[in-house]
Amino acid sequence: MARRPGAAAAQQRRRRALPAECAIIAARSGFVRSGLLPPYASMMPDARPGAPGLPAPAPRRRWLGRSLTLLLVIALAAAAYGLVQRAGQPAAPPPGAAAPPGGGGGGAGGGGGITVGVARAGQGEIPVVVDALGTVTPPVTATLVPQVSGLLTEVLFTEGQTVQKGQVLARIDPRPYEQALAQAKGQRLRDQALLSVARVTLQRYQTLLAQDSIARQDVDTQAALVQQLQGTVEADQAVEKAAQLNLDFATIRAPIGGVIGLRTVDPGNLVSSGSAAGIATITQMAPIDVVFAIAQDRIPAVRAAQRRGALPVTALDRDRTQTLAQGTFLTLDNQVNPATGTVRAKARFANADGRLFPNQFVNARLLLGHDRGVVVPVTALRTGPQGDYVYVVGDDSVAHMRAVVRGIASAEQVLISRGLQPGERVVTEGGDRVKDGGRVQAADRPARAGTGAGAASAPAPAPAPAPAPQPAR
Repeated sequence: MARRPGAAAAQQRRRRALPAECAIIAARSGFVRSGLLPPYASMMPDARPGAPGLPAPAPRRRWLGRSLTLLLVIALAAAAYGLVQRAGQPAAPPPGAAAPPGGGGGGAGGGGGITVGVARAGQGEIPVVVDALGTVTPPVTATLVPQVSGLLTEVLFTEGQTVQKGQVLARIDPRPYEQALAQAKGQRLRDQALLSVARVTLQRYQTLLAQDSIARQDVDTQAALVQQLQGTVEADQAVEKAAQLNLDFATIRAPIGGVIGLRTVDPGNLVSSGSAAGIATITQMAPIDVVFAIAQDRIPAVRAAQRRGALPVTALDRDRTQTLAQGTFLTLDNQVNPATGTVRAKARFANADGRLFPNQFVNARLLLGHDRGVVVPVTALRTGPQGDYVYVVGDDSVAHMRAVVRGIASAEQVLISRGLQPGERVVTEGGDRVKDGGRVQAADRPARAGTGAGAASAPAPAPAPAPAPQPAR
């Protein structure tokens, strides 16, 4: 009997689905994972999880991940709260220290407050100075250049020696110049003899002219010859002096006093006049100058201070910690450099100990005067949106913000032109935590012995002397 087409197709579909059903049963029972089924059974495309015709895998339980996330958020919030609370509490007193007044905690109601450093404003002065980078410059430098050519026969100095003006330093072979001088002298003597003969002849002609025995023309010719010979003798004298001068130039002398440097020519070499290198260089070391630049805005103040008297200048080392020399301000240059907006200035130093060396870089500090007023430590001055201010601590240990006008400042102190009186206490450390009207506690203030009627409070310590004023920058 012939099968129906629909029955044959259904049977074929059941045969195809049989391996998939077996794979599902094996996956549920764990046979594939245990190795009881061949690998190809788990690699069948119809046996993969999520394939069409297979049920979806069971969903994972997500409550464990959500619980861990919640616990982590709670822990972070607790840690942040603890840090905020700790930052708001006052610093704990050191072991053995007395409790703050009032016996309570660090809050405003407990009488303690934030521990800060305080200092008293005092009357003082701050130097007004101009700091600049300078170069040590010798006032005079001379190069020993031979003025005549010849063989260098002697060098009579030692490199680095201190020489005096006019001291003999070297010699050039003088024999050619001695001969030239002798020749000039001989020529002068010959011409002087001719001049003497011409003068005697002129006197004879004048006698004959008086007797009307000779023509006047002969007398005039003889007189012109005498004048000609006089000019020749004067020229001979100049040539003789030039020869003597060349002979003197054969002996090289120090044109200035100072320290002589390294020689560039050794004895036995031929030197020529006008050579650029020369034999050696002499540099004046004492006194010596320092050249530095001043901003054009400081020119009026410098000139005004200079009219009041001599201005001291200090030469400091590179770190500005050691004083090299003390000198005096000389002058300003006559024009401003338009490229830099500065003007050159010069100061002179005795340099008896030789601590300043030519072309050395130093820090020059020009003192213009002093400004007097109320001074406080630099750390006490703060700047806000409204300008400069300080925290003033009253007798009730309450800090109040007060606007001030600052003046010049040094590395450690600042001058308060307006807004503060001498003797007032200002906050110098811990000002970032202070609020206007908040209670503070001075770090160096002794604690009270008690608060009862019979308890005596310890006297406040005397204010520490103000540190030595440092020059203003």
